[in-house]
Amino acid sequence: MKDKVALVTGAAQGIGKAIGLRLAREGAQVVLCDVNLASAEKTAEEIRVLGSKAKAYGVNVADAGEVEKVVGEVAREFGRIDILVNNAGITRDALLLRMEEEAWDSVLDVNLKGTFLFSKACAKLMVKQKFGRIVNISSVSGQRGNPGQANYAASKAGIIGFTKSLSKELGARGITVNAIAPGFIQTAMTENLPQDAKDSYLKQIPLGRMGTPEDIAGAVAFLCSEDGAYISGQVLGINGGMH
Repeated sequence: MKDKVALVTGAAQGIGKAIGLRLAREGAQVVLCDVNLASAEKTAEEIRVLGSKAKAYGVNVADAGEVEKVVGEVAREFGRIDILVNNAGITRDALLLRMEEEAWDSVLDVNLKGTFLFSKACAKLMVKQKFGRIVNISSVSGQRGNPGQANYAASKAGIIGFTKSLSKELGARGITVNAIAPGFIQTAMTENLPQDAKDSYLKQIPLGRMGTPEDIAGAVAFLCSEDGAYISGQVLGINGGMH
């Protein structure tokens, strides 16, 4: 991936951070986008230590104006965007009968609309380049559902449909579009779960352990490499066998 330019959303911590670091180790220049600019800057500094160029941007992925502005700035500074990883996501869990409309809207806006906005903005550049790799981070919840996560599961299922449609639109321009559906991964999001919930999830995983952000980052690197050049419109489940 030498000299390739990769843009990763939700890159301040967890899976997004691991993806940014992995792509940098593969030789890519990395653009880190996150609503938490201070944390994204720390990740950018870690990447620079590895010897790769990195820049952090504070951006609300659900705001079309902010997304267009950031992508425009990246295009001017880096000259191109070869890889887009739509990783930004939030949860606002509640059972349906207790779920507020705001909780539904905020999760769909960040998770699904954010993926749409960044894909649209970056695809304009990729079409001109006649090259691109887009990887959207979905979830096992979007494949099988999860109690208390109707909003989250709907957003992640939407990403799968979006991925398949976009792969058919952009394939002729040399752009691959794939999704990764992580299972139970060790992140700040899962760390706050009650221990009994964690134990319940572990019982469903044949490999007997939670995944790591690095497990996801490795798959992203593969899909964005030449080895993944003939893979498009696919959903790669990384869940230890739970689904």
